[in-house]
Amino acid sequence: MKAIRIPKPMEIVIEEVERPVISGPNEVLVKIKRVGICGSDMHIYHGTNPLATYPRVVGHEVAGEVVSVGETVTNLKPGDHVVVEPIRYCGKCYACRKGRPNVCNELSVFGVHEDGGMREYIVLPENQLHAVDPSLDWDEIVLAEPYTIGAQAVWRGNVEEGDTVFIQGSGPIGICVLKMAKLAGATVIMSDLKEERLAFAKDNGADFVINAGTLSIEEKIMEFTKGEGANVVIDAVCLPSTFALSLNVASVAGTVVVLGFDERPSQIPQLQITKKELTIVGSRLQTYQFRKVVSLLNENKLKENGLITHKFSSSDVKEALTFVEENPDIVRKALIVFE
Repeated sequence: MKAIRIPKPMEIVIEEVERPVISGPNEVLVKIKRVGICGSDMHIYHGTNPLATYPRVVGHEVAGEVVSVGETVTNLKPGDHVVVEPIRYCGKCYACRKGRPNVCNELSVFGVHEDGGMREYIVLPENQLHAVDPSLDWDEIVLAEPYTIGAQAVWRGNVEEGDTVFIQGSGPIGICVLKMAKLAGATVIMSDLKEERLAFAKDNGADFVINAGTLSIEEKIMEFTKGEGANVVIDAVCLPSTFALSLNVASVAGTVVVLGFDERPSQIPQLQITKKELTIVGSRLQTYQFRKVVSLLNENKLKENGLITHKFSSSDVKEALTFVEENPDIVRKALIVFE
């Protein structure tokens, strides 16, 4: 079978490798149908993902069809359409005991710490696969994983019906957060530097949008919220400046959710945190969000609605990565198609 591997930064090869086989009773063999290209995949390709190891088969946004199952598998059968939950964890450390396996001490992420989905077949344990309504298009269900990132951010922000949520950044992850926040019943404000992205955010339910390059975000947030500020601020840009801004525009008793991995220090005064009694939380990957997202997909409450802009054959993966890299203004989400 073919596998797409990054042996080291800025190199990518298509290799012929042995097709995997089921070796454990709880394992499932899956034929890959779609793999989404994520920003973290691009960072691995560029050598700028601090968590990745090489050589690596990337791809953690994955949808496929079950080919065969191990003898103890009970919830899946050949022919099922599935999406991949891309994390493995120990189940014993403090994080796992607290119900937070997404930050397990021994966390292994499919496509980052171990080979991922950009290959024709994979074998995974049953608990990392979730069956989806087979009538749904592959292009719809492959977005399950990025939707779980949005669901996690909304959960970490404790977003409730009636809250006002401000999302910094209207890229693919920002849009996934938007969709989940709207389903939670929130009023959503979004910012970006690109008018096209802001227009797409409006098309997908944003109540207000702000061009951060031409308008004062603080002034517009206070205008939209009648001086209260945003109850939840979710930073999907994650620069030191956007983190600092988050504290300024958050309401009293508000929550700031940070999604990024920027290693540069941010200078934030303590006064805002204490005066407003803010809650500041990180959001990484997802914690038991797949069941919720799959239910929303099955109920047609989550639709990609133009989020996918480009598709490439698996044989054209080099061209795909180059295109994504060179055209950030027109690519929202690109897919690799395996036939």
